[in-house]
Amino acid sequence: YTIKGRVQGVFFRDSTRRVAESLGITGHAINLPDGDVEVLACGDAASLDKLGDWLKEGPPHARVDDVIARDVEGTPPAGFRTG
Repeated sequence: YTIKGRVQGVFFRDSTRRVAESLGITGHAINLPDGDVEVLACGDAASLDKLGDWLKEGPPHARVDDVIARDVEGTPPAGFRTG
């Protein structure tokens, strides 16, 4: 996912990590140079749908303008990291 809006400096990455871990999702949430946040999420379809819904809102101080989802191929990472 690429999340656009006011998503840096509002605990977006750490909040995403907590939600992802609670859903059994592995991957990462990283800040991009243009102010967006990139989220790589690997898990079952139902959990990914729940995370996708959460990303549209984000944590309380975020302002999400757009969430762009795309499928990627690769080996799922162990755990979930930020940074």
